[in-house]
Amino acid sequence: MYWYNGVLDPGETLQISIHNPGLLYGATVFTTLRVYDGTLDHSLTFWQAHCDRLRHSIQTLGWTSPDWKQIHQGAIALAQQYPILRITLFPEGQEWITGRSLPPDLSEQQQHGITAWVATPPEDYGRSLPHLKTGNYLASWQAKRDAQAYHAQEAILINAAGHWLETSTGTLWGWGKGTWWTPPLADGILPGIGRSHLMSRLRCQNERIRETSWTGDVISQLEAIAYSNAVVGVVPIHTVLINAERQRFNPKHPSIQTLVTQFHSTSSPDF
Repeated sequence: MYWYNGVLDPGETLQISIHNPGLLYGATVFTTLRVYDGTLDHSLTFWQAHCDRLRHSIQTLGWTSPDWKQIHQGAIALAQQYPILRITLFPEGQEWITGRSLPPDLSEQQQHGITAWVATPPEDYGRSLPHLKTGNYLASWQAKRDAQAYHAQEAILINAAGHWLETSTGTLWGWGKGTWWTPPLADGILPGIGRSHLMSRLRCQNERIRETSWTGDVISQLEAIAYSNAVVGVVPIHTVLINAERQRFNPKHPSIQTLVTQFHSTSSPDF
């Protein structure tokens, strides 16, 4: 089942023109959201933030504005069936909405953590327009796929200097020396919706946050690390594979539970 250009289709096949730039060049923008309690109105669904992301993207690229009412209508229809929705926009204004289930091992990963592989060489995994979530997502997709060869569940993308930027699907967070650490947007990472929410929540609790490049010196200070996105929430990382080395972190560190608690808190405005 999917929604395309104002129509709900029960099938799994989408017919589009062979000349569509989304098909030819990955010329789409998208956002992926988790529907809590089956409603777009739940505060953790971040519906408005996802719409704002899409709106900012098409304005930045100078694309045709979609029918926002149709998008809302389609999202409501699919939210009755799926906990995860992906909303994709094409340059000429068409919308395409699909749904899927939560990862079957998500709860286990949230409790026990995952292994992440540092994607090298960095020139093989450089993202196109990293400040936007575009359909040209090959670098992140390939990095996560290649990570599986090392029995890792995520990949960590790096730049030419070796600084850790983000995972293939989320924002990096670290705890060390009484401070939260996360890479800055200026390093060329996606402005994650979960990231914005956590930044707001942690600051409301007067937590110290340092947005700074994750150099080797910074990473060596970290006791615990995790990644976040609007779908999985917070997932700790217990092992990082760097070439032939393994770097261990504590997935049960109290800071991880603090991060989880703040992600699920909605007692104050998110943005």
